[in-house]
Parts: sequence; structure tokens; C-alpha cells
Amino acid sequence: MRIAVTGGTGRVGGRVVELLTATGGHEVVALSSRTAPYDDPGALRAALDGVDTLVFVSSDGEAARVVVHHRNVLAAAADRGVRHVVQLSGLDVALESPFCYAFTNGDTERLLRAGGQPHSVVRAGLYTEFVLDLMRQVAAGTGSVALPAAADDRVSLVARDDVAACLAALALGEPTDSHHDVTGPASLTMAEVATAAGYAYAETSPAEFAAALGRLGEEQWWIYAYASMFASVRQGRWAATGDAVEKLTGRPPIALA
Repeated sequence: MRIAVTGGTGRVGGRVVELLTATGGHEVVALSSRTAPYDDPGALRAALDGVDTLVFVSSDGEAARVVVHHRNVLAAAADRGVRHVVQLSGLDVALESPFCYAFTNGDTERLLRAGGQPHSVVRAGLYTEFVLDLMRQVAAGTGSVALPAAADDRVSLVARDDVAACLAALALGEPTDSHHDVTGPASLTMAEVATAAGYAYAETSPAEFAAALGRLGEEQWWIYAYASMFASVRQGRWAATGDAVEKLTGRPPIALA
């Protein structure tokens, strides 16, 4: 097969490229913002010419732009007759969710289904590495971390390597035309995550959290994105666990050390 991977030089996409290349016998093409920008329909069509399977690693940035990017990718895949789209989505895709990317990922899934494109969807939990990096940023060298979620609010963190492994496994198989909830092995409280990272946990308000990120120099868009994510966490939208990692890869998911 000829398999293309969007975001093929990034942390998740790059790992997918490594895993697929290691299997041998397939032509694996790493697409990037230089070779196939999400906002360039012509370049996307050219990049997907002759591609059998597309591993579609989601774009990022402002949600409205992400919707456009994702629609460009799906249109190019349909135009070039890609036979299998493996989409990276998120565990929270509910229309009523406060999370800014819930709509964008859900919109992409709905377009895939409506267009009749053969597909497999990975709905990933929150990345372990992302949450730990955010905690380190907020802690700013102190021994405690304050986030706008209750200490007993639960999340199921998943390692990026597990997500990449599931995307690669699905790319090598037939379309499932369904979604797979790719999560960590356990639903942990925010306090348990902080303790594992070496911090004491304290709840703060969304306004105080935004102010703290602003003082650290974070961009306004990302402050909003993080705040909307924690609003979703408070509603329990990231707490689910499942066995998709083991079913797809043959090994248990990586646990938070």
C-alpha cells in the first residue's frame, strides 16, 4: 500500500511513520506543513494522488481554522479516491461539550460518515505528556499545581506512543467504519495525576487559571483552549477507559509512572 500520514514530522504523526516504515512492504509518505499544508487544497490533492490509506493526524490552532483544515483534507482524500481514512479524533466529540475541539473533531467524524468514506477513527484521551507538561508549566518550579478542576475529577490519560501504535495498526487493516476509544489503563483523579508528577494539587477558578497562564506568556487562544478543556474535564468527559489499545496493538496501554 501507499500510506500517507499528515503531520508526519510531528510527535504523533512522526511516530506513526516510524512504526509503519518498520513493518516493511509499504510506501509510507510523511506529509508536513511544507509539502501539504492543511490550508492548501491543491497541495493536499497532489500529495494524496495514488494514496491507498491516509492517516489523518488532526490539525491544531484556532478551532475555526481547524474545521477548514479538516474539511480540506477530507475533500482532497475523496477527490483522489483514498480507500481508507484513519482519523485521529478526541474522546470528547459531543456537540454540547464546552471543549473547543469537541466540535471540530466531531465535525470531521460526521463528514466522514456523511461522505461514505471508508474510515477508522481513533478517539484519543488526553495525552499523558501534554497534561504533565501543562502541570510543569503551571507549577513554575514550585511544589504545587493549581488547575480549574476538582481534585476528584477523573481523567484517563493515554501515552502518545499508544495513540500512534493504534493509528498504525488501523492503517494496516481494513476500514472498521467505527470509532475506537483509545485511553489509558485507569481513570485517575486530578490529585492522583499531580501526585504522580511530584506535585501537591490545588483547585483554582477558571479566571485565576487564565491569569496564571497569561503571566507565563501563554497565547490567548491557548488559554481559552485549556480553560475549555478543563470545563469538559469537570463534566467527566475524559474519564472513560477501554481496551482498544490492547485489542489493536496486542499489548496493554502504558500506565502513568
